[in-house]
Amino acid sequence: MSQPLWRRATAEALGTGLLVTVVVGSGIAAASLSKGDLGLQLLENAFATALGLAVLILALGPISGAHFNPVVSLVDWRLGQASGTGITARDLAAYIPAQILGGIGGAVLANLMFDRAAVSWSTTDRSAGHLWLGEVVATAGLILLIFALAWTGRANIAPAAVGAYIGSAYWFTSSTSFANPAVTIGRAFSDTFAGIAPGSVLPFIAFQLFGGIVGAGLVALLYPDAGRAAADIVTPHTDTTGATQ
Repeated sequence: MSQPLWRRATAEALGTGLLVTVVVGSGIAAASLSKGDLGLQLLENAFATALGLAVLILALGPISGAHFNPVVSLVDWRLGQASGTGITARDLAAYIPAQILGGIGGAVLANLMFDRAAVSWSTTDRSAGHLWLGEVVATAGLILLIFALAWTGRANIAPAAVGAYIGSAYWFTSSTSFANPAVTIGRAFSDTFAGIAPGSVLPFIAFQLFGGIVGAGLVALLYPDAGRAAADIVTPHTDTTGATQ
């Protein structure tokens, strides 16, 4: 990768943070504007998230690849090892903390924008087997989609495709598709429509990681040499080093 690690890590923190801001902020707005109609609130939240995620991938993908998700980074590192592509262990050690800190900062920003306390621990319990299964399905599907696009040379459409997948997974999964440990942690910092109680966070993350393993297994089964495309996860990285010279 051509960009310095500090710049890529910054892009990951910013992208993950703004993603959480979109999720939490649109959830607060939806609950305020569509009181009593949970279906409409979820539709508004999903629509804003799908569009926001696509825009963030477009804006920051050329710098870091726009992972914005520790599971994506872990699978990218693991599948890319054999072919020497994707992110390195050093990159991984920088990406994951950046994503988590960004997610927390994004929730705080959303809270403040809507005149709420900077931190208000969520009281929405999401501890149930069917929700954990939903997280496995959502995360596995996300990993399969991302690597399928890269392997088939269509990573350039990842912004639209990933945004569409997450937007639809809000509806076809029981958990409303968190599918992201950093986002899950961030959402615990806001006691709003999109929140998750701190006690529900670790099980969600455990099943997201399991979903990542399932997704990686499906990638290995269907696209045996997909690791060669790990450098294009989530989206192709543009070499911009010459632009400032």
